Amino acid sequence: MTHTLIAVKDLVKTYVMGDTEVHALRKVSLEINSGDFTAIMGASGSGKSTFMNIIGCLDKPTSGEYKLDGVDALKMNKNQLAEFRNQKIGFIFQSFNILARTSALENVELPLVYNNKVGSKERRERAIKALTSVGLASRMHNMPNQLSGGQQQRVAIARALVNDPVVIMADEPTGNLDSRTSYEIMDIFQQLNDKGITIVMVTHEPDIAEFAKDNIVFRDGSIISNNKVFDRKNAPEELKKLPAEEILK
Repeated sequence: MTHTLIAVKDLVKTYVMGDTEVHALRKVSLEINSGDFTAIMGASGSGKSTFMNIIGCLDKPTSGEYKLDGVDALKMNKNQLAEFRNQKIGFIFQSFNILARTSALENVELPLVYNNKVGSKERRERAIKALTSVGLASRMHNMPNQLSGGQQQRVAIARALVNDPVVIMADEPTGNLDSRTSYEIMDIFQQLNDKGITIVMVTHEPDIAEFAKDNIVFRDGSIISNNKVFDRKNAPEELKKLPAEEILK
């Protein structure tokens, strides 16, 4: 049964730069339900990254309200917020952000190192399960420089999944990838979403946004549209349409 997972009301974020005030967010209100797959779009400076940082508990608004999974995220201190973030949110970034001198398996284990409820044996088992779920069971002992860009992003996805978060937040997850690899990542996202995992994804690519269920567009710090995706792309079907030369690795 779905419930409201992300609830923001009248979010305002203002930056003061000398004598100038920059209004990054202007009274933004939005609800995202469990099981949603939401793409957030907008030009550079539209407010989408600021919004993502706030709902990802990486920044706080100037004013407004924000509840994640029913908990008021704005009333926590820094340490409480770090623990809450680690338990509730899985992050995926454009630049992968995986450790270069650490194997895929050890990279995926990392979020669990800070979870004192998980022992080393369970940590290893959960990391293996997460890597297997993204098709990297045979590459878990490889170092990042032995993996392609798409495989490195799969490691990042597995790392985001390992703590069993309530939501995955992806910031331009296909920004550094070619078309085929991007569609493969969207295939993983759609499979995860079909299993009930909530995904919020920032993207500047309209074709990637069409893999989501909802598209939200920001402009000048406000949401200007929030629409269902009626002709939603199916990743396996889109992969079949790619020209043969893009299939070669």
